[in-house]
Amino acid sequence: MGKAERINLLPLFFTLNTPTSSFHLYMDYLYLIIGFVILLSSGDLLVKGGVALSSHFKISTLVVGVTVISFGTSAPELFVSLGAALSGSPEIAIGNVVGSNVSNIALVLGFTAILLPLPVKSNSIKFDWPVMMGGSLLFFAFAQNNLIETWEGLCFLILLIGFMVFTVMKSRGSNKEEFNEPKLSIFKSFLLIALASVGLYFGADLLVGAAKNIAVGYGVSERVIGLTLVAFGTSVPELATSAVAALKKEMDISVGNIIGSNIFNIFGVLGVTSVVKNIFVSQSALNFDLIWMLAISFLLFLLMLPLKKAKLHRWKGLVLILIYSAYVFFIFNK
Repeated sequence: MGKAERINLLPLFFTLNTPTSSFHLYMDYLYLIIGFVILLSSGDLLVKGGVALSSHFKISTLVVGVTVISFGTSAPELFVSLGAALSGSPEIAIGNVVGSNVSNIALVLGFTAILLPLPVKSNSIKFDWPVMMGGSLLFFAFAQNNLIETWEGLCFLILLIGFMVFTVMKSRGSNKEEFNEPKLSIFKSFLLIALASVGLYFGADLLVGAAKNIAVGYGVSERVIGLTLVAFGTSVPELATSAVAALKKEMDISVGNIIGSNIFNIFGVLGVTSVVKNIFVSQSALNFDLIWMLAISFLLFLLMLPLKKAKLHRWKGLVLILIYSAYVFFIFNK
């Protein structure tokens, strides 16, 4: 694709298929910022609607973080990856998931732990983390032929449904918490979720289109843009949610949101996207990006030790931030 060719991903609102110029580059940055704002705002609305529903169904805060909130904060990844795959940008689709999983742990959880040390429930270590790591390894195995196919996407979706059902059933069977009255009715909760989903669609559309145009304008590969800029943008809801949850002393939501979001990114985002359209996985992504994702996922387990009194201290958060900095450095210098 030459620099004179613009990418048209926003037929309803904007036409970006005009010759490259400084003006159009500035407009791409504007669309990028608008896309981020829409994603963040819509993700926040989706979380509010999901939390209200969780109060109606009486499930614990840890389960809320792993299921409802992680689904809400991962919705941007779903729309971005799906839009990228349908528009012929598989490297953004894969890079968004891999980069988001890396940034969720190394950047978001690292920053949140520096903000306030996070105690980790044993259930996160004994059940949620193994599911996340198992899903990451399965993703790596499926990608060995450089393609995530429809049947593999169906496997991911079945595993996601099984994980969600088991988690909720387990919580309802053993939960003894007292719940506050939900602030929204069930109807308003569903309405908020529907409106937020529409916002996420258009925010993702803006984000992908602008990111691709910027990549072309500067000669940066779509893989790098997907792993860094787009991945960070779609991780903003996780960052905001985990930080706010930590400040409100809802530690279970902070950790549960990150692990649950990574599970949803693999099972849900890749599952839905590959069912709609097979996703090509480059050899570079297989040999470098996925290895980093697996390594950082395993590192999280080591940092959560010892099992009995697991806690992410500030120094552990700093370690994660430093590792994320190294990760970004190697991406741009690879």
